[in-house]
Amino acid sequence: MKVGNRSMQIIKETTEFMLPGKSAVAIGKFDGIHLGHQKLLEKITEQKKNGLLAVVFTFSPAPEAFFSGKETKGLMSIEEKRAAFKKAGIDILIEFPLNKETAATEPERFVEEYLVGKLQAAFIAAGTDLSFGKKGAGDAALLKRMAESSGYRVELIEKVSVAGEEVSSTIVREAVEKGDMEKAQALLGVPYSINGIVSHGRKLGRKMGMPTLNLLPAEEKLLPPNGVYYSRVLLAGKRYPGISNVGYKPTVSDTCVMGVETYLYAFDEDAYGREITVELLGFKRPEMKFEGTEALKEQVQRDIEEGAAFHKKVK
Repeated sequence: MKVGNRSMQIIKETTEFMLPGKSAVAIGKFDGIHLGHQKLLEKITEQKKNGLLAVVFTFSPAPEAFFSGKETKGLMSIEEKRAAFKKAGIDILIEFPLNKETAATEPERFVEEYLVGKLQAAFIAAGTDLSFGKKGAGDAALLKRMAESSGYRVELIEKVSVAGEEVSSTIVREAVEKGDMEKAQALLGVPYSINGIVSHGRKLGRKMGMPTLNLLPAEEKLLPPNGVYYSRVLLAGKRYPGISNVGYKPTVSDTCVMGVETYLYAFDEDAYGREITVELLGFKRPEMKFEGTEALKEQVQRDIEEGAAFHKKVK
């Protein structure tokens, strides 16, 4: 399977694969691709100059979802994660199927059969908190112990810290769930974003003279608390300042479909059907239900004015 203009092979829903040459492998869950994950990706893409394939080995479904039996929202949708790996220069993405059989794989067999056998790993990068194989018994120490006899080199990446706090997907998730987009951005190195296709809404914003772009996030995407956020929209390589509502739009809708609706300050094109990325920069106010559309319009106008001041300041 090929993704985008630059090819990235995606191997999914199978354990039967064999790479065509030696590889540099990064192993992990990669939820959010935070600053620590980025160091892992840099380590393996550096090895491309030595003729190695840059390979990411991750799991599907996520281990937390599989072992808990509950659906969990991710910091990235599947498509967002794939796009990020492609942008980072990854050659091959393994979305390894996690099921009862594969989860019971002994760690030593996992290394021998998959990392050494099928991936032909010559270089492996992993975090110091890595766990894999049956009951998570495989760890960084096991990788190091098997390295010499198996013919690969291991580089362990220490935790990255921001403001004295170790960066992890859990910490990023907590920031997003609180609506602390500034902290999320500091941990990710980029704004927390939502990607998707612009869809038709009720066109109420257009009727009020404030047209908006409507986006329906992927079901597996973790969203911050419902409310209004200062934002930017990336469209066709350009960024536009905006202000976004995340939620159900309670004043004008009785449906329970989550959406992201964004007003842009310097944009008057038809964007329906086009792919956009909404970057959430900061929380402004919670989502509210108004007495009617006139009261809503007045509040939205205030939001737009205050948003313009925000963007002028941060610019």
